[in-house]
Amino acid sequence: MSQSSASSFLKLNGKSMLVPFILVTSLFFFWGIANNMTDTLLAAFKRIMSMNDVQTSLIQLSFYGSYFCFALPAALFIKRFSYKSGVLLGLALYTAGTMLFYPASQAASYTYYLIAIYVLAGGCSILETTANPYILSMGSPETATRRLNLAQAFNPFGSITGILLSQYFILGALNRAGAEERELMSDAQLAAIQGSELNAVTFTYMGVGFVLLVILMFMVFTKMPNNSDGDKSLRVGATFKRLFKNKLYTWGVVAQFFYVGAQIGVWSFTIRIVMNTLGCTEQSAASIYLTSIICFSISRFIFTWLMRYVKASRLLIVASLGAMACTVCVVFGSGMALVVFLIGISVFMSLMFPTIYGFALDGLGEDAKIGASGLIMAILGGALLTPLQGAVSDKFGINLAFIVPLLCFVVVFVYARMAKRAGQ
Repeated sequence: MSQSSASSFLKLNGKSMLVPFILVTSLFFFWGIANNMTDTLLAAFKRIMSMNDVQTSLIQLSFYGSYFCFALPAALFIKRFSYKSGVLLGLALYTAGTMLFYPASQAASYTYYLIAIYVLAGGCSILETTANPYILSMGSPETATRRLNLAQAFNPFGSITGILLSQYFILGALNRAGAEERELMSDAQLAAIQGSELNAVTFTYMGVGFVLLVILMFMVFTKMPNNSDGDKSLRVGATFKRLFKNKLYTWGVVAQFFYVGAQIGVWSFTIRIVMNTLGCTEQSAASIYLTSIICFSISRFIFTWLMRYVKASRLLIVASLGAMACTVCVVFGSGMALVVFLIGISVFMSLMFPTIYGFALDGLGEDAKIGASGLIMAILGGALLTPLQGAVSDKFGINLAFIVPLLCFVVVFVYARMAKRAGQ
């Protein structure tokens, strides 16, 4: 990094952005907890309520469908008010969603849990819509993508925390009885077992909620730069017209849709495919999932460092090809070799989200706030493609279900080539 580039990395108009950067980056940790705790719920509810893969994938439909619904309103909200207002609103909804797990457990209702997840995810959507463009704005435009990669590198630490919480407090509390054994139980026996398991899910999420409540209070009383627009008029139609004319942006939204579909699909079915391959329990399989996230975290730091020497578009091409190769090996593999390639997918995925995001928002100026909502709405890919992967799994087997993320990585590769031609 040149001296001028280094000095502009976290400076804006001569002012240091270090403290705002640290505060906003901390949010990446907390939505990482929500994302990856939710991934493990598919395995948990499959056992608790004896569901198939399509039914459990409704968790991801609720979570990432909420992301889609809240992203644009969040962008309009922060444009009308400020980034800090967006942060406070997002944290409030996130906290409220965790607390709604309690009435869901009392009713023992899967539908109520889906509603709680929807509210929680709405808060995460607002936080992501707010934090990502804010990080991009905290310095020189030429270092924006690298700055976002650095902030995003702390997101997996939240993911690791979420997995550990799930592994020990949710999956570790599941009764070993399978679907066939539960069918033979009396209603009272089954209700007692399910009640204990649902309480494990509920109180783990509520514990996170109480921590969020403390952070929300801290944010309320901490002086933070608002970074609000001087012009608060929305003019959404004109903004969308400009965005639709920008091919790097529009195709970036498409690439992000398929990338998120791939990421959520891979991680949602990691525990299940490891159980199927190695014949182990949910809690043991969660250790492989945790290993994947740790490797994901380390490789994101490595890719961020490599961006000092290699163009981001070239790295994205390499990462997409690597992910495709590893996914093919998962589809046709078995045993520990399959597990190794499964972890390899996460290694190559680590670069994708922030890099696509940075390419798509490059040079958008004030349109970036609305543009960012489109990229967060693209997280709908996780809601729509995960049930598709679940349907393929139920019909053809969980290995062949990984053809869905394989096709998604092809789309990312095509976008990487487009970004390279655009000089990224």
